[in-house]
Amino acid sequence: MKRMKLAGALIVASLVVSAAKVRPADVNRLTDEEKQQGWRLLFNGVDFTGWMTLAGDSLREGMWQVQDGALTVLGGHEQGCDIITRDTFVNFELTLEVKLTRGANSGIKYFIQPACSVGFEYQVLDDEVNPDAKLGRNGNRRFASLYDLLPAKNTTPKPIGEWNQVRLVVQGNHIEHWLNGKKVLEFDRDSKKFRQAFEKSKFRAVKDFCSRRQGHLFLQDHGRQVSYRNIKLRVL
Repeated sequence: MKRMKLAGALIVASLVVSAAKVRPADVNRLTDEEKQQGWRLLFNGVDFTGWMTLAGDSLREGMWQVQDGALTVLGGHEQGCDIITRDTFVNFELTLEVKLTRGANSGIKYFIQPACSVGFEYQVLDDEVNPDAKLGRNGNRRFASLYDLLPAKNTTPKPIGEWNQVRLVVQGNHIEHWLNGKKVLEFDRDSKKFRQAFEKSKFRAVKDFCSRRQGHLFLQDHGRQVSYRNIKLRVL
């Protein structure tokens, strides 16, 4: 009996150590400085609090799961499940980390309206394998681009399986896309460059596309496994 108790204790200790390895203390937490600056967590690393389906339903384990401190879309299913924040935002700074699997396709959309999946999109893509990277114009469907509108420049995505750092800044008409500490796209929604890109895009028939000032944030399920963590936002 003593041997069995000892063996059980060793197993429990092993599980605790393993959990510590996959849940580092600095993941999905705010520093004191970040709290003072007004940052908030949009994902707590434990459950789906603050997130819902596009139809407004609560999330359950299945197409998305929370594991090892990451919010992961599993992929491999015919019917997708895009998810959005319960809150809406106007001017904000968003930071997060994203990890792709080979061939993955996802996206971080903003200015999303209820029950509508169309909006501005920070493209998340395996540029080397996914064929969507070669579509569009001038690379405007590659990682960190404003999907089907404006291409990101001089991007340096991390290898598949490593975490990429994403930063998105929205302040009035001015928008910035950052990838791994480098600004890769900057534009103004009222500029001639943006209007010309919009008229050539797949969104040109969406009447309120350019005029939206407030909306949900959106994580896309595009049939491949992609993980998100450290999702933080502050209102500007």
